[in-house]
Amino acid sequence: MAGTTADPGQILDLEIGDVAHGGVFVARHEGRVVFVPDVLPGERVRVRLTDTRKSSFWRAEALEVTDASPHRRLHVWRQADIDVAPDRRPGGADFGHIALPYQRELKSRVLTDALRRFGGMADPVSDVAPAGSGVDGETEDGTGWRTRVSLHVDADGRIGPFAARSHRVIEADDLPLATPAVERSALALRSAEPGRIDLVQPADGRVRVLPRPERQPRGRGQAPKRGPAAPEVVVERVGGRAFRVDAGGFWQVHRLAAASLTGAVTAALHEAGGVDPDGWHLDLYGGVGLFAAAIADVGGAATRVTSVESDARATEHAGENLAEWVGARAETGRVDRWLARLVAEASVHERERLSQGIVLLDPPRAGAGREVVDAVAALAPAAVVYVACDPVALARDVSTFRAAGYEPAGVRGLDLFPNSHHVEAVATLTRTGARR
Repeated sequence: MAGTTADPGQILDLEIGDVAHGGVFVARHEGRVVFVPDVLPGERVRVRLTDTRKSSFWRAEALEVTDASPHRRLHVWRQADIDVAPDRRPGGADFGHIALPYQRELKSRVLTDALRRFGGMADPVSDVAPAGSGVDGETEDGTGWRTRVSLHVDADGRIGPFAARSHRVIEADDLPLATPAVERSALALRSAEPGRIDLVQPADGRVRVLPRPERQPRGRGQAPKRGPAAPEVVVERVGGRAFRVDAGGFWQVHRLAAASLTGAVTAALHEAGGVDPDGWHLDLYGGVGLFAAAIADVGGAATRVTSVESDARATEHAGENLAEWVGARAETGRVDRWLARLVAEASVHERERLSQGIVLLDPPRAGAGREVVDAVAALAPAAVVYVACDPVALARDVSTFRAAGYEPAGVRGLDLFPNSHHVEAVATLTRTGARR
């Protein structure tokens, strides 16, 4: 392998091995790993090398499938299919060429492998279930689920998604992952300032179009641009409960995701032994209070639960959304700093209540990280429920929790991003008391 060299642009014929984290698949050329998107395990493909800078691996783009997998299908986004030039394929649907059940099998492999390799779990078991169930479940091909879509506007006024693995805007003929109403609104756009356009369809069904132009510095003699108008507040619904959120604020993008995650979190809370009414429970990275409400629903009207979120607007909405529970509170703060202060200042009585409580973590894609995990463990809660959108970040944090005396009692995978490689997971960790 050490003597193997190649330049970008070189064409290779490869046999594809297993799936890897990040929506790519593993092939080998003379012993060297080559990561390839838009393919499937077992396929023979022709690829073009795109990045040969690393000594440990190369990257390539798929040009042609010479021996197809039985799990391959016509891509749900026709513009992203294998017969389209790689630089013309839109991003965001990198598993759209794969039959939906097999997508979930591959995601389960990625999640299980991460928990084994990075989490140190000997025999992790994690299936990946679809969002929703029954008549209000997924479409047969996993399309029509995005209630939130971001498009980009380039300097020439083109509106569309970025091409896969680039920041180049390509105009789209359709947007099959979007709900029909969002797709119609997006395809009707004709002009905008360079930047981004967000399209949002909340529970009332009406699509909001939110331009986010790039902010140019003001030159001499130019009038200042007006500041943004006060954000519109919309209502999202989960079961019979309403949640206020800014139209442009964070909410799950799949139309069934919030309900599916609430169900998974509720199941995890019961798996952890339930919500002790005498405990103090924390919802970290709490957003507008979706999971704090799930904790309070299980614990009852007087449940003491504190939601912590760095976005002040989201915290404001969380306070409103949690108003019916007398023990609920929403605080604005960076989770790491808020926890550090709590660890340093909590009274004996507060620590006792925290030790009876559950900590829920819903961190960004990078994970909570060692500092936050160590601080949570220092509070010694009875259990931790971890909602993750990245398998490797979850697994690394699980490893840190295990070293601090917490063991996974279960991990549930949820396919909240069908036709993409992304997978959500909810892990339950219970205190064993033994630190490694």
